Amino acid sequence: MKLTILFGGASFEHEISIVSAITLKQKLSGFDLSFIFCDQDHQFYLVDASKMKALTFSKGEYKKMPKLSLSLGAFVQKGLFSSRDHGGMFLNLIHGADGEDGSIAALLDFFSIKYIGPRIDASVFSYDKRYTKWLCNARGVKCLKHEELSVKEHNNIKIPYPLIVKPSRLGSSIGVSIVKEESELDYALDSAFEFDSSVIVEPFLQSVKEYNLAGFWANGKINFSIVEEPHKEEFLDFEKKYMDFSRSEQVLKADISKDLESRLKANFEKIYKNLFEGALIRCDFFVVDGEVYLNEINPIPGSMANYLFEDFKDSLELLANSLPHAKRAKINYEYIHSISKAKGK
Repeated sequence: MKLTILFGGASFEHEISIVSAITLKQKLSGFDLSFIFCDQDHQFYLVDASKMKALTFSKGEYKKMPKLSLSLGAFVQKGLFSSRDHGGMFLNLIHGADGEDGSIAALLDFFSIKYIGPRIDASVFSYDKRYTKWLCNARGVKCLKHEELSVKEHNNIKIPYPLIVKPSRLGSSIGVSIVKEESELDYALDSAFEFDSSVIVEPFLQSVKEYNLAGFWANGKINFSIVEEPHKEEFLDFEKKYMDFSRSEQVLKADISKDLESRLKANFEKIYKNLFEGALIRCDFFVVDGEVYLNEINPIPGSMANYLFEDFKDSLELLANSLPHAKRAKINYEYIHSISKAKGK
């Protein structure tokens, strides 16, 4: 399968995107892979597969590589006397802003480029945790109670301690703090507001069961991964999640009942259908007193959650052959022609 991986972006999760791309290069050996890097200035570069190493980017060596621009259906490499198109199938692997907020989706849609990844509307509802709560309420999926704070307006928080403070539009645990008592709250809010002007406050649940489930739509149904029960620590900070993004070995299936597995899948399907088609997503769930709650939607999971699938290569190829097709309006100027004809022009 021929596939171009688009990664990088101007976000706080820029480095994680690089780690994901390097991991997929190893995981998708046998694919005809190309790599396009988006730097912090929104310049696109064609990166030689042999140079897909962390130091290529940290040392700025990518700047010596061919620059690309966008054209209908492809990225274009312009030469002195000719140009070369880089088209085909793309994988949006830009985490955080740019990749998950809908910016890249809009760009690729605008230029009619085929890609695996969340479309604009799916990005909106999964990137901002406030809108994810609205989506849950609209689709009958339980989520934790929460309060919203803005940098300009701090209300008295009613959620009892311990609680967790999160930037509304950021992942990978960046800016996230567990607050066990009131004296820790101001520091936690200051940390979160460094990254976003909006903050979500939720109860911090101890001894809660957590389960991760990924999937995608193809052949008329959702194709699910195994259910994972992640290694439980009180809190996975950025450094631990950074390492987590480089996983490539398949994890063990969670030891859960068929009933719980069915309920996790039913909630995943409520979130996914008629919104996330074209994307492989991962949903992270809590189970509290036997009830399933959505914790988070990962519209572009780290390394595409390859470790949750028994055959990741086949899964990705199946998804690539099942992408939604956007209809372009046909412009024929009939209305203008009819007006001109009526005026005798």
